[in-house]
Amino acid sequence: MRIPLYWLGPVAAVYCFLEYTNKLQEEQLKELNMKFNQWTLALASAGMVSLGSIAQADDATHNVLSHVSKTTLSGYVDTSAIWGLGDGGNGNFPGRTNDGAGRVDGFNLNVVQLTLEKPLDDSEWASGYRVDMWMGPDSQWLGNYSAFGGGGNDFSLKQAYVNVNAPVGNGIDIKMGVFDTVIGYETANSPANNNFSRSYGFSIEPFQHTGILASYQLTDELSFTGGVANTFNSGINDRVDHPFGLAGGGGSESQKTYMGALTYEVPEDAGVLGGATITAGIVDGLATGPEEQTNYYVGATTGTPIDGLTLGFGFDYADSLASGFVDIDAWSIAGYASYQLNDKATLHGRVDYIESDDFLFADLGTPGVQDEDNELLSLTATLDYKLWENVLSRLEVRWDHSLEGDLFGGTSGTFFGGADDDSVVTIALNAVYNF
Repeated sequence: MRIPLYWLGPVAAVYCFLEYTNKLQEEQLKELNMKFNQWTLALASAGMVSLGSIAQADDATHNVLSHVSKTTLSGYVDTSAIWGLGDGGNGNFPGRTNDGAGRVDGFNLNVVQLTLEKPLDDSEWASGYRVDMWMGPDSQWLGNYSAFGGGGNDFSLKQAYVNVNAPVGNGIDIKMGVFDTVIGYETANSPANNNFSRSYGFSIEPFQHTGILASYQLTDELSFTGGVANTFNSGINDRVDHPFGLAGGGGSESQKTYMGALTYEVPEDAGVLGGATITAGIVDGLATGPEEQTNYYVGATTGTPIDGLTLGFGFDYADSLASGFVDIDAWSIAGYASYQLNDKATLHGRVDYIESDDFLFADLGTPGVQDEDNELLSLTATLDYKLWENVLSRLEVRWDHSLEGDLFGGTSGTFFGGADDDSVVTIALNAVYNF
């Protein structure tokens, strides 16, 4: 069929109009896709919400969403299976922090960590925050409960602080809230450690503090961290009084915990020691016992001429005033070695020793009597094998030995545990999913 010539004008106009409409719709859809997420668009398609009303609300909250979009969500799920060899009983595991009597001979959910963080950017007056939430049994041994809130539950705020940068000199990084302690070779976060179990030194260190912490890069190699906190040990917003007063009270402004640490990183061009780090730190204050305690720490990590082999050591000394005003001293030293076997497998080893007054690891055979020092020695071997994506899978064998007295074994359920052995061997399988 032939189209009359006088129709060409209207047809061309309609065609141009349709093309313009299609392009306009495409632009609107692009704008909608940029403004609304897929879940919102699905609700709008079902007629459950109005895009017009959402657009008005979106304009009002755009500033809030721009800040929320900079927040990252991460964390991990930590599980384990632990067996104690032999038939001497599993009532006592002195010096063991995360794999003691309550975890042996069975399967365990250790902890779930959820982290919300907005890290500092490169701006002059940068600001951010971090929140680490712990859910699971490890929340209890962390002991980081709110003051007078009890504790003993399966939820804890491990860290929760506001982070800002003050443009003074090289820039001062300031944290205020609840944060990890500044000393220690090992950390409370399981995936950050080479071994699944914790060292003896870890057991005599503080975990977290509520206060303010400042960090400053003195030179390219040397950095300093210092702060003031309410108490030596955990307990969000907790306070302490003088040892002759009542715990948990409104102590004076001078009754605070003070901490500091220096870290030196050897320049990369220094040969085989290039990149090695050395850290020295101190934490001093009143705990909620109330106990006056001072911890000293020195640790280092370095590479070696052997490709794939790194070495490290950590030294801890703790001096405290325990209940009953008995002076307790304890010191611990641990040596670390890690060797990368191939792209998937790494072998980690640790030799660990601690010596303390009897009251730290009580002489269970003579309750309440301080008759001798405690000396514990442990050897730990951990195989880290990367088999699944995002999964940290570790097989660990650990031997603990009491050089003075029989502190291991016994039957759980008795008041003093009935320790009757000088050694214990455990095998652990640890699986951690990081996200």
